Amino acid sequence: MNRMTMRLAAAAALSLGAIATLQAQQAPMTFFITSVNPGKGADFGGLAGADAYCQQLAQAVGAGSRTWRAYLSATGTPPVNARDRIGRGPWSNAKGVQIAASVEDLHKNPNINKETGLDEKGGMVKGAGETPNWHDILTGSQPDGTAFTVAEDRTCGNWTKSAEGTAIVGHYDRRGLSDTEQARSWNSSHPTRGCSLALLQTTGSGGLLYCFATN
Repeated sequence: MNRMTMRLAAAAALSLGAIATLQAQQAPMTFFITSVNPGKGADFGGLAGADAYCQQLAQAVGAGSRTWRAYLSATGTPPVNARDRIGRGPWSNAKGVQIAASVEDLHKNPNINKETGLDEKGGMVKGAGETPNWHDILTGSQPDGTAFTVAEDRTCGNWTKSAEGTAIVGHYDRRGLSDTEQARSWNSSHPTRGCSLALLQTTGSGGLLYCFATN
């Protein structure tokens, strides 16, 4: 191989590497955990307010062209299931790593954990063993992504309460006080002690949400 041919081969390799890197960087973000609570604990102004907050955060990082929904269930007649609100997938985080290929995949064995459960900026969320521990993500949902049908409130008044009440949370880092399926659940681990930001924090929550792009 002469010197010119070697240079051309090297240039081609660099070009292919640059294209692969660019494609990875351009992989669309269709899932994130909110980086911060807007300030009222579990009161987002209902489902519409929670969706608007997801949209706002996505817009701030250049992903606002998609339609975003909060992964939240709500009680009522009929109830609203989180799994029915978020589109069909697939979903990827801010780094382009796939979280789940479909709704079924999401509720069977999603790739959500400490390393992949990133916020809208691509940052890692503090989890179990860190200070503060914000691994409790608000969902109000059962493990299959459906709303609770029992009379007890599991959604902080359908996401309108910021004081007394309770909501179901999941552990995004898949870690809890034990190595049980419930402790490892990303969307339905345990109830909170209240709905205010201060009370949410006592059980390991920063009042954060899962946000999914529907398209």
